[in-house]
Amino acid sequence: MPFYKKRTRTLLNLGGLLMVLGSLPAVAQTLDYTGSIASVAPQAAVSGKLATRTEIVADRGLAGMVTPGSQEAMLGAIAMYEEIVAGGGWPQLHAKLSKGAKGPNVETLRQRLVAEGYLPFDSLNIEALDVYDDEIIAAVRAFQTNHGVAPTGTVGERTLAELNISAEARLFTLHENWSRIVTYAQGLGSRYILANIPSAQLETVENGQVFSRHNIVAGKLDRPSPALASKVSDIVFNPYWKVPASIVERDIVPKYLDDPSYLDQMHIRVFDGVDGPEIDPALVDWLTTDPERYFFRQEPGEHNSLATVKINFPNSHMVYMHDTPHRELFEGNARYESSGCIRIDQVKTVVNWIIRGQDGFNDTRYAMLTASEHPYELKIQDSPDVRIMYLTAWATEDGAVNFRPDIYGLDGSGFTLGQPEPRGF
Repeated sequence: MPFYKKRTRTLLNLGGLLMVLGSLPAVAQTLDYTGSIASVAPQAAVSGKLATRTEIVADRGLAGMVTPGSQEAMLGAIAMYEEIVAGGGWPQLHAKLSKGAKGPNVETLRQRLVAEGYLPFDSLNIEALDVYDDEIIAAVRAFQTNHGVAPTGTVGERTLAELNISAEARLFTLHENWSRIVTYAQGLGSRYILANIPSAQLETVENGQVFSRHNIVAGKLDRPSPALASKVSDIVFNPYWKVPASIVERDIVPKYLDDPSYLDQMHIRVFDGVDGPEIDPALVDWLTTDPERYFFRQEPGEHNSLATVKINFPNSHMVYMHDTPHRELFEGNARYESSGCIRIDQVKTVVNWIIRGQDGFNDTRYAMLTASEHPYELKIQDSPDVRIMYLTAWATEDGAVNFRPDIYGLDGSGFTLGQPEPRGF
């Protein structure tokens, strides 16, 4: 039985519990707060504390973030949270907790986990109700997984913040994501790539089942990634980086003016137009020149911002998915450091999944191509669909209800597809 349906069944027995919850102190919560206090700004990486992992999960039977059954799952989740709200919501917690803790705060945590279905109602009938036991640890880990928090089983600052977001706010977020789920599911074939910006994660999916999951780096708050629907067209090995004019203006030219050797160090060449002759940048007055006047191109190699490979799909936003030389960016949990494109951890797995042996392609050929440092374009024959999504809540066919921070502040705006407006931290 799906997890959200189990939770709905649990709610039928909550009459006595809700009377208890009604007597507990509550902290005021506004409906427009749908994200986590601690998760909006980039955080330093903590060894062993990553919330998500890059891995092949084909043998686990996991449902993708969006599948043909997503709409039914979302309707079930919405119905469940409507019932929770109608019953008075859940209690607020006031302390960090870990294994071995004991007392009324642990009892409140147990009630909170029961209210959302992470523990069965019967767990309120045990003798050691106020002990932080293995049952609570498992429930907290499940909660953390569904909220993009490192599954430690300990209620720290981030988990406490997520637990204290009200049921009304969670229901609001589910409603906000309903139209997104419907839109992203339209036209999906049997094979597709899902990149979700708020969760900073990508899935390769076939027949509704996840083959692999990857940590990604998405757009900065002031250079947000767009949400779009497309299909993979080609893969370029050892790509040139054709630097967008906006990045030339914001980043490249200022660095060159600070250090005239910067372009040489980064193997960036400047041309008089896309197909024009190469020019000497030292002969240009960059303080008065429109950045669109010249074409900047970074040569392939280890220094290249796209690293070994670029995955193209037609779109009006001029974005793509790619490798990166800055793999340290995958070591944090808030991975919003790009200028709009999607950087993929362990991109080779995604490339091999897309190609599936086309034209005899194998690991040996992959290694030869990437080692050559010469651009090579491969047109894809069996093209998977691509969805770059903005989901702050989703329910899956295997029963999980997931929430993520509204990193770009788009909930409440009706946003589904397109280019978000930049915002500051």
